[in-house]
Amino acid sequence: MKNIKILGTGCPKCKQTTALVEALVKETGVEATIEKVEDIMDIMQYNIMATPAVVIDEKVAIKGRVPTRSELLELLG
Repeated sequence: MKNIKILGTGCPKCKQTTALVEALVKETGVEATIEKVEDIMDIMQYNIMATPAVVIDEKVAIKGRVPTRSELLELLG
């Protein structure tokens, strides 16, 4: 099971990223837990300078932008 975290303070791009991740996990049937991390101190632990960011199994996969659908499919595969 994958552990996916979406890092962001709740901006529109962060919400868009969360919705996209949730939709693709549901569509593909990938077993994953999805966690939204909004606390700035928690986000800073990942050493990123811009949100949104997607962390999969504690590795920063995407940062500072909304991922494309195909990027996420590749990461979830």
